[in-house]
Amino acid sequence: MLTRPIREVVRATPRARIVRIDLGHHRFPYAAGQAVQIATHGAPTRKPYSIAAAPEDAMRQDCLELLIGVDANGVAGSHLSLEPGALVDVEGPLGSFIFPPDPPEQRFVFIAGGTGIAPLRAMLRHALRIPHREIGVLYSARGPDEFAYHDELVELARERRIELRLTITREAAGEWTGGRGRIGRPELAPLVHDPATLCFVCGPAALVDGTRKLLEELGIAPNRIRIEDW
Repeated sequence: MLTRPIREVVRATPRARIVRIDLGHHRFPYAAGQAVQIATHGAPTRKPYSIAAAPEDAMRQDCLELLIGVDANGVAGSHLSLEPGALVDVEGPLGSFIFPPDPPEQRFVFIAGGTGIAPLRAMLRHALRIPHREIGVLYSARGPDEFAYHDELVELARERRIELRLTITREAAGEWTGGRGRIGRPELAPLVHDPATLCFVCGPAALVDGTRKLLEELGIAPNRIRIEDW
């Protein structure tokens, strides 16, 4: 277990914060998609959070990046103080929801709901380093202001490095040109170009279950569907 300070806290959405934990040149090897358990130093209970950056990012930036849900007051919970400089205990890495070391597939699709984007962003950034691959991203959130890493994803799409589809599940004030409602076949099918696509799904249980069924209907074999829910 490491005890390290929080380097930076950045507002990602009204209900989530990007938290960067300074590694201080400590080695922390992990696979894209894995998580850590953290809490304020000395707190009796630690909670799990997916690492939202690729291992290469962590090494280059000398920090762990997490996406942490908060309440209306910006509070993560009694286990964790989100203050720059605060010491946190970090345990891990944990979890088997990972991007495989040498996947034979040539196409990947990442489907996220809410803060489920965190491990998928780590996988996505890692996958972008693999040459000659195609990547699709389908991201569902409650409203237009609930997309963490929105600008980064839109820029990757503009550069044609990924195919991106965004959909919201609640009514939005103002103009919204993306998808609406729960993820369905019309949103997912355009990103699945062949049955050899390797798919990763992370989000609420209802989204994960529904998406898995849709992927199977689109011809994706169960062994090409990797899931994580809560």
